[in-house]
Amino acid sequence: MFSVTTYKNKEVAVFGLGRSGLTAAEALHAGGAKVYLWDDNEKARDKSINLGFDIKKFDELDANNISALVMSPGVPIYGPKINWAAAWAHENDIPIIGDIELFAREINSTPENIRPKTIGITGTNGKSTTTALIAHILQNAGRDVRMGGNIGTGVLSLAPPKAGAIYVIELSSYQLDLTKSLHLDVAIQINVSEDHIERHGTMERYVAAKRNIFANQNSEDYAIIGVDDDFGEELATLLMAKGSRRVIPISSGQFVTCGISSINQFLWDNSSGRANKIADLHNALALPGNHNGQNAAAAFAACRAIGLSDETIVEGIMNFGGLKHRLQKIGTIGKIQFYNDSKATNADASAQALNSFPRLRWIAGGQAKSDGIDPLSRFFPKIAKSYLFGAAAERFSNNLKNFPHEVFETLAQATQKAYQDAIETGDEELIVLSPACASFDQYSDFEARGDDFINVVNDIIAKNQK
Repeated sequence: MFSVTTYKNKEVAVFGLGRSGLTAAEALHAGGAKVYLWDDNEKARDKSINLGFDIKKFDELDANNISALVMSPGVPIYGPKINWAAAWAHENDIPIIGDIELFAREINSTPENIRPKTIGITGTNGKSTTTALIAHILQNAGRDVRMGGNIGTGVLSLAPPKAGAIYVIELSSYQLDLTKSLHLDVAIQINVSEDHIERHGTMERYVAAKRNIFANQNSEDYAIIGVDDDFGEELATLLMAKGSRRVIPISSGQFVTCGISSINQFLWDNSSGRANKIADLHNALALPGNHNGQNAAAAFAACRAIGLSDETIVEGIMNFGGLKHRLQKIGTIGKIQFYNDSKATNADASAQALNSFPRLRWIAGGQAKSDGIDPLSRFFPKIAKSYLFGAAAERFSNNLKNFPHEVFETLAQATQKAYQDAIETGDEELIVLSPACASFDQYSDFEARGDDFINVVNDIIAKNQK
């Protein structure tokens, strides 16, 4: 765990006492800061009291003595839904930061001779797979890797800096919104499409938050940018023109000059101006579909930037085991295969799953994003039947009124019916959970939703193998 020393002998307020908030409080306290905590949830406050922290509502504090407010990343810090604690900080000119900023300050203050390398990954879709893939390739090559951030372990819970270490950090737009001094040796933006507008307010703010990942780079650093969307193409062109860092474009559908591409599941290196085939991704069984070609291209570029050989990188790509909740194959019973894609929390993410299979039975639903499943209409004819659950079920039913579908209250009910329908055909069948929705109507997060699906599927398999 980190000890955050950059606020030693200073007072810091922490709002939001989930995993990242409590870890930030512990790291600040370990580094000598005086920390005051608050959460609007009484149970969260009680838990913090039991851990020995000072619980005070911030209007009881002398704002002149507070050096920073550390906010949990999901809490709105501007706009019509601004949280009261953020408003208090703005009124009192108190900087609002997050745990990634605390991490950044500690890394920046580490003596250069023992300073670790840092790789950061953001994007609307694919960032978790890319993060896990990069970490796996580096570990497979024998490097000292610490993976965390928006995936798995909070950054301040990772082992502290030491020479030779490499931090591989997934970064959400929420986290980047609270970060000012993060310097990354390798910064990656895989793609950008509309998402999280309810938090950021506008697409412009969302895009700006994503671009914070490149803010503090210099000419020795690498910026790896997906250019298959207009936002990425514009950014790559801008940064190349500035010449302020080494820009490597990546694509999953076109050859790019001085970059890495995945074309029809073959990985190509065009960094020298001449395209060379690197790998056949058909053999990377945990990375199906064109979208995973983009993830592989980003991982290849990042690991080469760190200094790995092409052969070592390809070896890691090929033996990657995949990411839980992202097109994760759960099991097979007879001719029926089950896939868990619970991490698909918007339409663009589900499009990647629907595009990966020739025909499937689709389980979808939850808390719908603003565009719902309208962008997925081109896939409807290839779906044998849709099984809809949760808050969005009725809305999605209207979208699918001309196609086979059924509405259920729960994910378990939808999964059971999909299995029963698949059995009756006697054919090879694919049942895929790819919700195209947030999970918060029925679950705490997409992991809990995916775990529930896994449990239901495992129960089905166990009962029908007897």
